[in-house]
Amino acid sequence: MTSRPASTFVVSMTPFTATGALDESGLRRHLGRMRDAGIGVYLAGSGSGEGYTLSDAETTRVLELGVEELAGRVPVRAMGVEPRTAAEMIARVRQAELVGVDAVQVYSLDQGHGNQPTAAELERYLRDVLDATSAPVVLSTHESVGYLLPVDLLAALVEDTDRVQGINCSTSDISYLCRLLDAVEGRGDVHVGGPMHALTCLATGGQGFVSSDANLAPRLCASVIAHAERGELAALHDAFRSLLRLYAATRALGGVPATKAALDLLGLPGGPPRPPRAPLGEEARAAVEREMIDAVGLRAIEGLD
Repeated sequence: MTSRPASTFVVSMTPFTATGALDESGLRRHLGRMRDAGIGVYLAGSGSGEGYTLSDAETTRVLELGVEELAGRVPVRAMGVEPRTAAEMIARVRQAELVGVDAVQVYSLDQGHGNQPTAAELERYLRDVLDATSAPVVLSTHESVGYLLPVDLLAALVEDTDRVQGINCSTSDISYLCRLLDAVEGRGDVHVGGPMHALTCLATGGQGFVSSDANLAPRLCASVIAHAERGELAALHDAFRSLLRLYAATRALGGVPATKAALDLLGLPGGPPRPPRAPLGEEARAAVEREMIDAVGLRAIEGLD
């Protein structure tokens, strides 16, 4: 096991008002709940953060509010969205750097139309981004773009600059994760995307997981890390089982719209998703209440009774 401390992060959702505007007070309340649970926060992500719907001004404001509410208490990082070019990613990093977040995630290049960059193109892209900015970064290798970053490239980047604080690895390929951990050799944090392989990551020398599930269950996500670090196997089993049940139900019921419906049912800020996503109907909301809240015991776990 690595000596680097274990941790978990949330890909924070972005609250909107009924008219679709950024809900600043709702975001402050939401971030306060994440802070109180002691988990790190990624802001304006392309998944549960609905980052693709945010204007540049809204993205900046989300980051500003995150720094105001979280800085110095839990890690606060910018996530952003997948770029088409190095210039796009550089602009995102500089935007976050000016606001003062702790680190910025650098997404893998998405060339669009199913195209995949070569290893040489990926190295050029990542080195261009790192050379153009001074912010601490976390590199993302994510199967959603259709490929994973070469392990030897990631190892070289971690070796070449101390600004690479870690790597977020989202894949079902456990052999890739193991090769990545061996290559990084504890020189940076490695977190897996989603809770599915959280315990595998911890057991093989990684630091934990990044998830959207913590938007609903920050205490539950934090407890998985705490129980694992203390060797409390029975409690870890129960917490992890509850987390996986929540993860499975959320995806079966619609992802971001289901998460926002659950927040509404729990009396928490979130608001509707932005188009083209649509809010859930009454039948689906009843399923969210039944399968995501009641079946998991979410109100009791999160102290919302």
